[in-house]
This record gives sequence, structure tokens and C-alpha cells, in this order.
Amino acid sequence: MRKRVFGSIFLTSLVTLLLTTGLLLLAVHAGLTNDMRRRLVTESSYLSAVDNIREKLEKFGSVYADRLTLVAKDGTVLYDNRTNASEMENHAVRPEIAAAEKNGTGEDNRLSETFAEQTFYYAVRLKNGDILRISATADSVFGALSNASPWIVLIILLTLLVAAVLAGWLTGLFLKPIEALDLHDPMKGEAYDELSPLLHRMDKQNRKIQAQMDELQRRQAEFDDITARMDEGLVLFSGKGMILFANHAARALFPHDSAEGSYLTLCRDANYIQVVEQALDGKGAHGKLERNGRIYELTASSVEENSAWHAAVLLIVDITERERAEQQRQEFTANVSHELKTPLTSIMGYAEIIAGGIAKPEDVAPFAGKIRTEAQRLLALIEDIIHLSRLDEGGETVPFEPVELSALCDTVRDRLQSKAAGKGIALRIEGEPAAVSGQRRTLEQMIFNLTDNAINYNKPQGSVTLVTGTENGRPFVQVADTGIGIAPADQQRVFERFYRVDKSHSKMTGGTGLGLSIVKHGAALHHAEVELKSALGEGTCITLRFPKE
Repeated sequence: MRKRVFGSIFLTSLVTLLLTTGLLLLAVHAGLTNDMRRRLVTESSYLSAVDNIREKLEKFGSVYADRLTLVAKDGTVLYDNRTNASEMENHAVRPEIAAAEKNGTGEDNRLSETFAEQTFYYAVRLKNGDILRISATADSVFGALSNASPWIVLIILLTLLVAAVLAGWLTGLFLKPIEALDLHDPMKGEAYDELSPLLHRMDKQNRKIQAQMDELQRRQAEFDDITARMDEGLVLFSGKGMILFANHAARALFPHDSAEGSYLTLCRDANYIQVVEQALDGKGAHGKLERNGRIYELTASSVEENSAWHAAVLLIVDITERERAEQQRQEFTANVSHELKTPLTSIMGYAEIIAGGIAKPEDVAPFAGKIRTEAQRLLALIEDIIHLSRLDEGGETVPFEPVELSALCDTVRDRLQSKAAGKGIALRIEGEPAAVSGQRRTLEQMIFNLTDNAINYNKPQGSVTLVTGTENGRPFVQVADTGIGIAPADQQRVFERFYRVDKSHSKMTGGTGLGLSIVKHGAALHHAEVELKSALGEGTCITLRFPKE
């Protein structure tokens, strides 16, 4: 804009200068011409009144400043004070001569061939019919300009310099209020009155844009906050497969890859690439991705960007627990079917033998006892499954109450004393009283299962010790045995449903494989921690630590 304003002012100054100079030259030229004409007219009036003008001209014409020419009616030059009249051509066709012959007076103004001089002619018809012409020659405007050309060039250059300086100064003066405008606050400061409508419009537009920007920033902040809090990974792709956005969860999932550039830079997994490419082709896609020991579900949706391109939105959800739960459910179903089928098969087998009359009379009673044993085992299994199912659902609808752990240990000892004595195992209770808030039945079942396992997997003449007390304000109950112990590889899995370290020994003890799983779920219900310490051949110690009251 500064260049345009400067150019406009400079051009205006230049045009004004040239126009003024031209008009001035024309005015000077016209003034000089009029002065010369008046002088020649005055002189001709004096000379035309003289008698015997030819004699007077021949006598005094040589000293006359202007050129005098006497022309006969037919155009023959009779006298000329500058040139021999006999050598001059006929002047009848000269404009001023012809006009004087016709009208009494005539005049003409002619430039030389070089335009350096101009001559003004004035002719008057005398009484005798001859024509007197007076002419004066002076430098023309062009000649004067030519003679003064060096000075004129210098003046023009100085004028241009002054015009440039003035144009620059005027440009700065004109643009200063405009350049001082604050586009973010156009009403601040002073400006030209002519700009007021524009500035008001700009201020209104700025307020509208600011309101829109505030709304966009608010929405962007909400979007960033929501996506930052998402546990799921979220990635947006352009129609050309470029990564537009990746939230924190997605970047944390691929910390060693780049979340910038093409979708291929984010992950090289074949399932991921297939899902994203299908979405970019305009088709929704699903897949799974295994990474760092976790399982993720990939869901890509296609978003039409234009008729030729499709953008894509990828959602990455951690489904590890769901997959493991599904796997555990399948395993649980298979194990339950197997565990239920085994006693039922025995019961049906013995029953068919008795019903078919194949059994001897003396074998009926033992077969009936085996049927009863298997039925008890089946009932215990069903009760454990029901109890575990209730714990999975958050426990039975039994309110929590104060429960004394040492009293529960006494109850469990009374229930298992005969079983321990039958195997020659000493069952002891130690420690001090400790109370917790919980479901009495579930807590008793947990301690019972731990103690029962300690008896079942103990050594002959071994011992099982139940200890209660408080440590750092946290109540605890501990069950320790001198049994066969648990290998380190199995210690992480003993709390899984139906998992048995020694399946042959489990069949001998009649366990259901759900005891420690019930302990684990009961501990979760009571927000307790389960600690297992064991070594092969040295026994096992399991501690339940409850939160502070």
C-alpha cells in the first residue's frame, strides 16, 4: 500500500508540474506574441501615415530595427531593408500580403525550420495600393528551451527529487494513522473519520471472530480433556492416510513408534494395517492387536471426506481382561462339566449295577456307601460353584458386621479337628483377638478352605497353625502348614478355578479345585490382601490382611 500511495502522490506531483510548466510556457508564448503584435501594429500605423514612404524607407530603413518590406499590388517586392528587392520572389501568395490586399490588414506567425526562431508578420495596405509589411523575429519557446536545456534538465531533476521527498513525507503522514491502527482493537486510537464505518465493521467482525475462537477453544479443550482421560486409544486419519490426531492412550500404546506422518509410522502390525486401509477405502473394519502381553480390539470407521477420499477414525480398546474372562469362562464351563460328570458317572455306574441285580448282596452296602460319597462330593462341588458365583456378583446380600477372627478360627478348628486327627496332624490356634467388618459366613468359608487345604496337602504327623492378630493397625489371619509346599511356577495359578498342583493327590483328598478361588474372591469382597509364601517340602503360609478399621 505504501508503494501505491507514494506512486500516486509522486505521479500527481509530476503531472501537476508538467501541466503547470506547459501552461506557463503557452501563456508566456502568447504574451510575447501579443506584445510583438501590438508593437508592430503601432509601428505600421505610424509608417503608413508618412508621405513618400518609399523614399523615407530607402533613406532610413537600413537603421530600422525591424524588417520593412514594401510590396506592390501585384506582389512584386519594391523595397526590403534586409535583402535586395530584385532578388526576392513575388509575395502575392504570402498569407499576410493576401489578407492585407483583401481586408486592409493581415498578419501571420511562422516558425523557422529548426523551430528555434519565430517571426511575426504584420501587413497594411497603403493609400496608393501598395502593402507595407513589418516583421520581427525572436527566439521561439522551443528555441529558448533548447538554449536553456542544461538548466532545464537540472531543474527537472531537482524538481523530481523534491517531488519524491515530498511524496515520501506525505505518504508517511497519510499512512501514519492507518499504520497505527490496532486490527485487534480498531476503535482504539485516532483515525480518519472516513474510516469510521470500516473500523466499526472491523470491530464488530473481530468480536464475532473472537466469540467463535473462544467457542472453538472451549470445544477443543473439552475434546482434549475427554480424549486425554480416555483409557481407549483414539487416532484420526486424513483421506490420504496421514495421522491428524492421536490421544495420550494411543501414544502410550506405541511409545517407540511415530504418531506423526503416515499411518504406517504408527504401527507395522498386519492386523492394524488391514483395518486402517479398509477404513480408508470406505469400509468399516474390526480386528485385534496383541502388544506387550495385552490384547486390543481395533475398530475403524470410515468418514467420507469427498467423493474420492475417505478419512478414518480408529478406536483401540484394551480387551485383555474380557478375553481372559472369556477364556476363564470357557475353561470354567469345561471344568465344571468334567467335575460334575465324574461323580455322576460313578453314581450312575454303581446304581446300574445294583439295579441290574449284578451286585452280590454283600456288595450292595459298599456300593451304596460309594454312591453316598460321590453324591456328597457332587453336592460340595455344587455348593462351592454357587458360593463362587455369588462372590463374582459382588457377594451375597448379607450386610457386613463385626466379626472376631479368632472366634472363627475356633469354629473352623472344631469342624476340621476330627479330619486332622484322623491324619495325625496337629491343629493349633495362636495369636491375639482381631476383629474385622465383613460377612461372617464368607469369612468362615475362606478360613475353612485355607485350613482344609493345609490339612489335605500336609505331611504325616505334620501341623497346621492358625494365627490371628493386628499388624500396623491391620487385622490379619494366617494359616501355616508343614506340608508338601507349592512350586514357584504354580504359586501364581493356585487361586484359579479348578487349578490343581497335583491332580492325583486332589482326587485322593476329594477337593473341588475351587477352595482357593473362593478365598481370592472373598478377599476382594472384603478389600483384603492375600499373601502366599511357600517352598517345596517346607510347607505353605497364606496370610489374609484386612484394611484398617
